[in-house]
Amino acid sequence: MTENANLALNLDATAARVPDTVALVLDGRTITYAEFAQAARAVAGWMRSRGVGVGDRVALMLPNVPQFAIIYYAAMRLGAVVVPMNPLFKEREIRYYLEDSGASMLWCFPSDEAQHAVEGTAAELVPVDPAGLSGQLGEPVDEVAHREAADTAVILYTSGTTGRPKGAELTYANLQTNSALVIDTLLHLESDDVIMGCLPLFHVFGMTCGLNTAVASGSTLTLLPRFDPVKALEIIERDEVTIFLGVPTMYGAMLNSAAELDPKPDLSRLRLAVSGGASLPVELLRRFESDFDCTLLEGYGLSETSPVASFNHPDGIRKAGSIGTPVRGVEMKLANPDGNDVPDGEIGEIWIRGEGLMKGYWNRPDATADAITPEGWFRSGDLARRDEDGLYYIVDRQKDMIVRGGMNVYPREIEEVLYEHPSVAEVAVVGRPDERLGEEIAAHVVLREGAQVTAQELIAFVKEQVAPYKYPREVMLLDALPKGATGKILKRELRRS
Repeated sequence: MTENANLALNLDATAARVPDTVALVLDGRTITYAEFAQAARAVAGWMRSRGVGVGDRVALMLPNVPQFAIIYYAAMRLGAVVVPMNPLFKEREIRYYLEDSGASMLWCFPSDEAQHAVEGTAAELVPVDPAGLSGQLGEPVDEVAHREAADTAVILYTSGTTGRPKGAELTYANLQTNSALVIDTLLHLESDDVIMGCLPLFHVFGMTCGLNTAVASGSTLTLLPRFDPVKALEIIERDEVTIFLGVPTMYGAMLNSAAELDPKPDLSRLRLAVSGGASLPVELLRRFESDFDCTLLEGYGLSETSPVASFNHPDGIRKAGSIGTPVRGVEMKLANPDGNDVPDGEIGEIWIRGEGLMKGYWNRPDATADAITPEGWFRSGDLARRDEDGLYYIVDRQKDMIVRGGMNVYPREIEEVLYEHPSVAEVAVVGRPDERLGEEIAAHVVLREGAQVTAQELIAFVKEQVAPYKYPREVMLLDALPKGATGKILKRELRRS
């Protein structure tokens, strides 16, 4: 039998090595690694008593609280596949994730949205008490289910501009190797490091670079369920945070808040900050490093790459505005539409292959074949150039995805909701530049003949059906949408308007 690749072994090893080190912090509550491992074993026992076993999908819809980490590693312990979900999801979104993944269990804080969503699905709703997991503790499971490196550990849903969200199957090998390179080549983590966990743990960036790397290295993860810049600064000072993981909008918000605070927060222990999720403005990087006396490194990755694919290595060449060079075990290249390599200085699509690349899309062989070439290259959809030193620079997004405050919003999903309104004839959703959030969501709508509805009514209609960060803040009512010769809506024309 091959070596067990289960990530739950990392928690056991760390709990044995540094049992009294604080693993998780949420305000005044602390949990040591010994307590973390003990809780995960007991929750695994409760799950097993409810029939959860190897290969079963367990949906996890919680904010950044200790319960997320405990349930995540409890499910891993049984060999179940974790399906992380945004706790802001509404009924239609929850139901789609449950039905598509075939999840047998949904863990979340009590809500009417979740209660209604599980009706008619195969999933059992498990309400999580915000105070803890005392109601879901069973006979501790000491053994860790044997999993092969190529087995699926997590299904992370992502989407392009067409179709509904697809589940990227990330394997144990994907997550193990990506966490290992973050620990020992990018962040140089030790057990006395404190990582700031305000990136959502249900997102690949927070899950891999925050939760999994902290557990594997024995570092402390201090949690913030909902980002607030003043609160984040307080936590960095209070918990003596050494590593901050964030998206560009977080850095801008903290800079602006710090400038107004008196006395200034003490961030002297902060040695390294990492930015991802969207392009980081060069001026923002310079201001952060100057004001906080801390190195800020930018990287690049996707859900499909576990996520880190390239990075400004702390010990290598580093250039502002660059996403760095490919990380260990990963190859990157730029390709033209025909798949041929693009020379340095010219723009091409980023193609990626290597250790972090997903197994494929859950139950979507056609989508997998479209995304990954026969030679194993993943077509990212992002456009970039490479300089003479081999550093990459994102130029544009080939896909129409909108990144609002570091959160991905897929226009097609919002368009489908708007098309359900009886007054809507045509719609196109695009992102427009926004100084605070990076991008804001704008919907351009053509009404049916004779229909009468206001922009605010359409905004309210969408708001009722999707997570709060997804609904359009602007709706423009137009007589017609710009179209090409084939009738395709020209979104580029809308972005200019």
